Amino acid sequence: MILHKGEVLFRQGETGPLFHLKSGLLKINRVHADGTLTLVNVIIPGETIPHHSLLSPNPYYGTAVALVTCEVEVLSASDWYLELEHNHAKCREIALQLQGKLRMMQQRIDQLSEVSPAERLNKLQRWFQSFVPVDSLSEVLTQDEIGQFIGLRRETVNRLLRAQAQAQAEKK
Repeated sequence: MILHKGEVLFRQGETGPLFHLKSGLLKINRVHADGTLTLVNVIIPGETIPHHSLLSPNPYYGTAVALVTCEVEVLSASDWYLELEHNHAKCREIALQLQGKLRMMQQRIDQLSEVSPAERLNKLQRWFQSFVPVDSLSEVLTQDEIGQFIGLRRETVNRLLRAQAQAQAEKK
């Protein structure tokens, strides 16, 4: 299945199949009871989601939206869980995937623990560039989402992005 930028793969609270992201990037947004929308995760190629349903079924934690064009494989939930019962190697595969996700979260913690807001943004930009070559992070995330991802206010993100653009213009 091909998803284009902005298209929804699944919605928070729904139930359904699992998905394997072959290429592209997805974001997972969660709507809270007060209506606040929060970016909670970015899904990279090779991941099977939803993570919290890899071993047992659960409603989708958030809404998955394509950040760029994505190729996604739909995995039947019933077939997935049946295979887990009989294929212990599959359980190891899931454990390794979750280990990889934990390591990615450690990188996010490194981004958040950086003292300088500019360096937080730089680390996030370098991380995104390793998956999707974009001229600006703003092409795939809003300033609010960038701020949520690195623990900064939108206004700070805006100021930092403008300073970067000005510095690049001065180099030319």
